[in-house]
Amino acid sequence: MLYRKMAKTGDELSILGFGCMRLAQKDGRIDEERAAGQIRHAIDQGVNYLDTAWSYHRGESEPFLGRTLAGGYRERVKLATKLPTWMVKSRADMDRFLDAQLERLATPRIDYYMVHGIDGSSWERMAALGVGEFLETARADGRIVNAGFSFHGLREEFKRIVDAYPWSFCQIQYNYLDEEMQAGTQGLEYAAAKGLGVMVMEPLRGGLLGATPPPAVEEIWREAGAGRSAAEWALRWIWNRPEVTVVLSGMSDEAQVEENLRVASEAYPGSFSAEESGLIARVAGKYREIMKVACTGCGYCLPCPSGVDIPGSFNAYNALHSFGNQDAWFIYVMRGAGVFTGERSYASLCSQCRDCLEKCPQGLQIPELLEEVAREFEGEGLSEREARVRGFFGA
Repeated sequence: MLYRKMAKTGDELSILGFGCMRLAQKDGRIDEERAAGQIRHAIDQGVNYLDTAWSYHRGESEPFLGRTLAGGYRERVKLATKLPTWMVKSRADMDRFLDAQLERLATPRIDYYMVHGIDGSSWERMAALGVGEFLETARADGRIVNAGFSFHGLREEFKRIVDAYPWSFCQIQYNYLDEEMQAGTQGLEYAAAKGLGVMVMEPLRGGLLGATPPPAVEEIWREAGAGRSAAEWALRWIWNRPEVTVVLSGMSDEAQVEENLRVASEAYPGSFSAEESGLIARVAGKYREIMKVACTGCGYCLPCPSGVDIPGSFNAYNALHSFGNQDAWFIYVMRGAGVFTGERSYASLCSQCRDCLEKCPQGLQIPELLEEVAREFEGEGLSEREARVRGFFGA
């Protein structure tokens, strides 16, 4: 296992972190025996960073992890979880959730504690409720060790949040298709330059980049002749960046664990050749070529006067049609309903003002495309799907 050092704390963290949002399941619930075995094996092989959250697996991830880390495993890892911002209505709620999480995780402290899933507006709401003072108090009394945030918003919002508090670390979505989405490469470099550790989530875009690729993409991979899986290429591309501290992988079967452990023992920063970097660029280009909507996620179309999350809408549409991801509707409703932010951003909110047309560098007919997205995701049963998503997160 390779390790990278946290600039502000000196902690040596395994470059592979075990994400506990997609654990092995049986009959719709966590398969505790199997998932616990995978986690303990990963720890035995050097993984020392585990990431969970209040809402994962409908609230069962934290209690499960508390049981799994008994018997000496807790002392061998750095444990990360998150304050469920969408459920926080007052300063007192912050302490209530943290204290409950300490009990659920059967631990006296959280090593890496995050304000969960924020963007510009949700950060402003949390700041107004006193989250900065809460984090300072929790650090002072030993309930948390390091304060950070996980992010789902625009690049400029990200930079503003980085500068708003003396964070130790942050967590961003990053992979070779999302260099311009959300925080993106610029955000990664900005946070690292400020001394923050950077934890990467969705390195495989919800598993899409590790699944069997379309034939046109598979043809490019075969040219490499390196015997690497699509997942290995995607992980190595991220670990090639020295600014990345930990890459979180939501491992749910033994083969995934073993492959990721092997790659995490070999993936040094700066080890990609020019040819390998070029190969990844070609694969990314091919994926974009076959996407339903040629949106790069640059965000130039934002802010939308009607509040539509234009890049997020197209991302979900592409996930469904170009990758066959049946979870795309869940992601779309989660963001569109404003589960984390409190602000609705569905494609159907488009007022046809057409301000976005002159801003889009790709020349996309955005209003017409948003109508397609709304027809796909917002038809009959939307209210039921929204209730399911809110129920999943306890919102």
